[in-house]
Amino acid sequence: MKNHALLASLLALVLALPVIAQQTNSTAPAQAITDQSASTSAATTGASGKQPLQAETHEGFWGKVNPFARKKYVQRQTQPIRDRVNELDELTAGNSKMIKDVDGRAQQGIQLASSKANEADQHAIDAGNKAQMAQQTATQATTRLTTVEQVVGNIDQYKAATQTEIRFRPGQSALSTNAKTALDEMATPLKSQRGYIIEVQGFSSGHGQTAIATSQKMADSVVRYLVLNHEIPVYRIYVVGMGNAPVPSTGTEEQAKSKRTSGGRVEISLLKNDLEQLASTAPAK
Repeated sequence: MKNHALLASLLALVLALPVIAQQTNSTAPAQAITDQSASTSAATTGASGKQPLQAETHEGFWGKVNPFARKKYVQRQTQPIRDRVNELDELTAGNSKMIKDVDGRAQQGIQLASSKANEADQHAIDAGNKAQMAQQTATQATTRLTTVEQVVGNIDQYKAATQTEIRFRPGQSALSTNAKTALDEMATPLKSQRGYIIEVQGFSSGHGQTAIATSQKMADSVVRYLVLNHEIPVYRIYVVGMGNAPVPSTGTEEQAKSKRTSGGRVEISLLKNDLEQLASTAPAK
């Protein structure tokens, strides 16, 4: 009987130990928090702005791990850790967002600065092109002015361009087919030209006024053809009947002496000044 009573007492003691350990562990955090409250003002805060978690100094009857701890007890012990982890996650997310915002604003600023720099470069290029065009225009105007001055200074200076000779049979003043073809080749390009004159000189064999009259008739037939068939203005044609005037020779020294014309002929000389050159160099409108 005594053995049964002793066994029951031991069994009751074993069953009561977990309850005593649970109560001891429950009072330990409260005591630790009470001890830490005195030094709160001197403790440093973490990144979340709260005091760092303190490890428990009182381990209780079972040490760090209570094999008989209940679920609510474990949740109560781990809840501050979970809260602190959540706060750190929120703080990390906020910092990441702030970093992205700062980076986005920095990229926008860089792009805006680059755009402004490119725009300034384009303005500088446009200004350089305009300055170059202005310089070219000034150079062209100077060249044009110089050309005009030269032309005006030599306005009455005509130079021989082409020369055509028309032959006539003795006693005739009518133009032959070959003569008309030669005049066409000379006069056709003159329709779009200016700054020229045509010199027509008639020569005839014979003597005195008879030769002059004959040469004048041959020269007039040439002038009439140019005016009627090619619309050459009369004021551009200078005609003279030379008769049997001596013509200088271009041969040897003995042949250089003056000789008289045999038969009838008309010399047509095209003379030009620099007005045509001035028209060709005029700037296009």
